[in-house]
Amino acid sequence: MKIKIICIGSLKEAYWREAEKEYLKRIKPYSQIEVEEYPDLPTPDGASSAIEEGIKNKEAEKILAKLKPSDYVCTLDLNKKEPDSVELSKQLENMMRIGGASVTFIIGGSLGLSESIRARANASLSLSRLTFTHQMTRIILLEQIYRSFKILNHEPYHK
Repeated sequence: MKIKIICIGSLKEAYWREAEKEYLKRIKPYSQIEVEEYPDLPTPDGASSAIEEGIKNKEAEKILAKLKPSDYVCTLDLNKKEPDSVELSKQLENMMRIGGASVTFIIGGSLGLSESIRARANASLSLSRLTFTHQMTRIILLEQIYRSFKILNHEPYHK
Protein backbone atom coordinates (compact mmCIF):
# COMPACT_ATOMS: atom_id res chain seq x y z
CA MET A 1 0.00 0.00 0.00
CA LYS A 2 1.13 3.51 -0.75
CA ILE A 3 -0.27 6.83 0.41
CA LYS A 4 0.80 10.23 -0.81
CA ILE A 5 -0.33 13.52 0.70
CA ILE A 6 0.08 16.57 -1.53
CA CYS A 7 -0.18 19.86 0.35
CA ILE A 8 -0.11 23.51 -0.49
CA GLY A 9 1.80 25.27 2.30
CA SER A 10 4.58 24.15 4.59
CA LEU A 11 4.89 23.24 8.24
CA LYS A 12 6.67 26.30 9.60
CA GLU A 13 6.79 25.55 13.32
CA ALA A 14 8.99 22.79 14.74
CA TYR A 15 6.12 21.26 16.75
CA TRP A 16 4.11 20.64 13.56
CA ARG A 17 7.15 19.06 11.88
CA GLU A 18 7.67 16.84 14.94
CA ALA A 19 4.00 15.78 14.92
CA GLU A 20 4.24 14.96 11.21
CA LYS A 21 7.42 12.96 11.77
CA GLU A 22 5.77 11.00 14.59
CA TYR A 23 2.69 10.06 12.55
CA LEU A 24 4.73 9.18 9.47
CA LYS A 25 6.74 6.82 11.71
CA ARG A 26 3.55 5.29 13.14
CA ILE A 27 2.02 4.74 9.68
CA LYS A 28 5.14 3.14 8.11
CA PRO A 29 4.43 -0.41 9.42
CA TYR A 30 1.07 -0.31 7.58
CA SER A 31 1.83 1.58 4.40
CA GLN A 32 4.43 3.48 2.45
CA ILE A 33 3.66 7.14 2.95
CA GLU A 34 5.09 10.37 1.65
CA VAL A 35 4.23 14.04 1.89
CA GLU A 36 4.88 16.50 -0.93
CA GLU A 37 4.42 20.17 -0.24
CA TYR A 38 4.26 23.16 -2.55
CA PRO A 39 4.39 26.82 -1.56
CA ASP A 40 1.18 28.64 -0.74
CA LEU A 41 1.11 31.50 -3.25
CA PRO A 42 0.63 34.94 -1.68
CA THR A 43 -2.81 36.51 -1.98
CA PRO A 44 -2.91 40.30 -2.08
CA ASP A 45 -5.17 42.01 0.47
CA GLY A 46 -8.56 42.69 -1.05
CA ALA A 47 -7.92 40.35 -3.99
CA SER A 48 -10.84 39.96 -6.36
CA SER A 49 -12.42 36.57 -6.88
CA ALA A 50 -10.78 36.46 -10.33
CA ILE A 51 -7.33 36.94 -8.76
CA GLU A 52 -8.10 34.29 -6.14
CA GLU A 53 -9.22 31.85 -8.87
CA GLY A 54 -5.99 32.55 -10.75
CA ILE A 55 -3.94 31.74 -7.64
CA LYS A 56 -5.87 28.51 -7.06
CA ASN A 57 -5.36 27.57 -10.71
CA LYS A 58 -1.59 28.16 -10.47
CA GLU A 59 -1.42 25.98 -7.35
CA ALA A 60 -3.51 23.35 -9.14
CA GLU A 61 -1.13 23.28 -12.13
CA LYS A 62 1.70 22.20 -9.83
CA ILE A 63 -0.41 19.46 -8.28
CA LEU A 64 -1.92 18.17 -11.52
CA ALA A 65 1.54 17.95 -13.09
CA LYS A 66 2.50 15.44 -10.36
CA LEU A 67 -0.54 13.20 -10.80
CA LYS A 68 -0.64 10.22 -13.11
CA PRO A 69 -3.89 9.31 -14.88
CA SER A 70 -4.02 6.10 -12.82
CA ASP A 71 -3.68 7.87 -9.43
CA TYR A 72 -6.67 7.54 -7.11
CA VAL A 73 -7.17 11.05 -5.72
CA CYS A 74 -9.08 12.08 -2.59
CA THR A 75 -9.42 15.79 -1.86
CA LEU A 76 -10.10 17.35 1.50
CA ASP A 77 -13.09 19.60 1.09
CA LEU A 78 -15.04 21.43 3.79
CA ASN A 79 -18.28 20.93 1.86
CA LYS A 80 -18.18 17.13 1.75
CA LYS A 81 -19.39 14.44 4.14
CA GLU A 82 -17.66 14.13 7.49
CA PRO A 83 -17.10 10.46 8.26
CA ASP A 84 -16.42 9.26 11.77
CA SER A 85 -13.19 7.35 12.31
CA VAL A 86 -14.69 3.92 11.67
CA GLU A 87 -16.36 5.13 8.45
CA LEU A 88 -13.10 6.74 7.37
CA SER A 89 -11.22 3.48 7.91
CA LYS A 90 -13.74 1.70 5.65
CA GLN A 91 -13.43 4.48 3.06
CA LEU A 92 -9.63 4.22 3.16
CA GLU A 93 -9.84 0.46 2.71
CA ASN A 94 -12.18 0.96 -0.26
CA MET A 95 -9.93 3.67 -1.76
CA MET A 96 -6.95 1.32 -1.51
CA ARG A 97 -8.89 -1.46 -3.22
CA ILE A 98 -10.16 0.77 -6.04
CA GLY A 99 -6.91 2.74 -6.33
CA GLY A 100 -4.74 -0.31 -6.79
CA ALA A 101 -3.30 0.02 -3.26
CA SER A 102 -2.28 3.63 -3.88
CA VAL A 103 -4.13 6.75 -2.74
CA THR A 104 -3.20 10.43 -3.06
CA PHE A 105 -4.78 12.93 -0.67
CA ILE A 106 -4.75 16.62 -1.62
CA ILE A 107 -4.89 19.49 0.87
CA GLY A 108 -5.46 22.80 -0.90
CA GLY A 109 -4.02 26.19 -0.12
CA SER A 110 -5.51 28.96 2.00
CA LEU A 111 -8.01 29.77 -0.77
CA GLY A 112 -9.13 26.16 -1.15
CA LEU A 113 -9.13 23.92 -4.20
CA SER A 114 -9.49 24.86 -7.84
CA GLU A 115 -12.29 23.39 -9.92
CA SER A 116 -9.70 21.46 -11.95
CA ILE A 117 -8.54 19.63 -8.80
CA ARG A 118 -12.13 18.97 -7.71
CA ALA A 119 -12.90 17.58 -11.17
CA ARG A 120 -9.82 15.31 -11.04
CA ALA A 121 -10.74 13.85 -7.64
CA ASN A 122 -12.08 10.32 -7.39
CA ALA A 123 -13.34 11.03 -3.87
CA SER A 124 -13.61 13.88 -1.40
CA LEU A 125 -14.07 14.07 2.34
CA SER A 126 -14.23 16.60 5.12
CA LEU A 127 -12.36 16.17 8.38
CA SER A 128 -14.66 18.65 10.13
CA ARG A 129 -17.02 21.53 9.52
CA LEU A 130 -14.64 23.58 11.63
CA THR A 131 -11.92 25.56 9.88
CA PHE A 132 -8.35 24.48 10.70
CA THR A 133 -5.01 25.86 9.65
CA HIS A 134 -3.36 23.89 6.87
CA GLN A 135 -0.73 22.71 9.33
CA MET A 136 -3.42 21.32 11.63
CA THR A 137 -5.28 19.75 8.73
CA ARG A 138 -2.17 17.85 7.66
CA ILE A 139 -1.58 16.50 11.17
CA ILE A 140 -5.25 15.61 11.67
CA LEU A 141 -5.26 13.75 8.34
CA LEU A 142 -2.10 11.84 9.29
CA GLU A 143 -3.56 10.96 12.69
CA GLN A 144 -6.78 9.75 11.08
CA ILE A 145 -4.88 7.64 8.54
CA TYR A 146 -2.96 6.05 11.42
CA ARG A 147 -6.19 5.54 13.37
CA SER A 148 -7.78 3.96 10.27
CA PHE A 149 -5.00 1.40 9.99
CA LYS A 150 -5.33 0.55 13.69
CA ILE A 151 -9.09 0.06 13.23
CA LEU A 152 -8.66 -2.03 10.06
CA ASN A 153 -6.14 -4.25 11.82
CA HIS A 154 -8.35 -4.64 14.92
CA GLU A 155 -5.69 -3.06 17.09
CA PRO A 156 -6.51 -0.93 20.13
CA TYR A 157 -6.25 2.83 19.71
CA HIS A 158 -9.43 4.36 18.42
CA LYS A 159 -11.49 4.50 21.63
